[in-house]
Amino acid sequence: MIDARRIKMTTAPATEPVTTTEAKLHCRVDHTTEDDIFTRLIEVARIQCENISGRAFITRTYTAMLDRWPGNCFELPYAPLAGITSIKYYDDAGSAAATVSSANYYVDTNSEPGRVALISGADWPSTTLREINGVEIIYTAGYGVAAAVPDQYKQAMLLLIGHLYENRESVAVQQGIGMVQVPMAVEWLLQTDRIFN
Repeated sequence: MIDARRIKMTTAPATEPVTTTEAKLHCRVDHTTEDDIFTRLIEVARIQCENISGRAFITRTYTAMLDRWPGNCFELPYAPLAGITSIKYYDDAGSAAATVSSANYYVDTNSEPGRVALISGADWPSTTLREINGVEIIYTAGYGVAAAVPDQYKQAMLLLIGHLYENRESVAVQQGIGMVQVPMAVEWLLQTDRIFN
């Protein structure tokens, strides 16, 4: 599988799987004064739940940049794969990107994670690629619209939203114990896109 650290989301999801109304109902809130807080919590919960599950809930576009061709068959992170927009490559002379014909590869959107495979008899171009980011794969992933996102993922988001709404600080003071770190607080949220050196 292509390393997810080499992939960037290039088009964000147009909506969230859970609405503000649904989140507030889950948290038993019936006023509008904290709607901005719920908007943030919904996005944070979606990002965290997507990272834990390895999925894209609402359809969006990703761009993967690779230093070399990935092999005859490879998987793409963030299921479900909806389709490949293009596979392009850059030569070491700095020429404009050239596009690999979609007739040369097969896209498997049934598997999770989705796969791309060269068809029988086809090869990746033999052009000498530039040293870094010589191959660009643009693809879409996600279930589509909010109504198509499976309920278990929406429920997971609601549980996390409820936890974050009720626990607004990274530590809590417990009588007789002192300060206790709240589970799923600052460090947990920052693990989402941690860069390992």
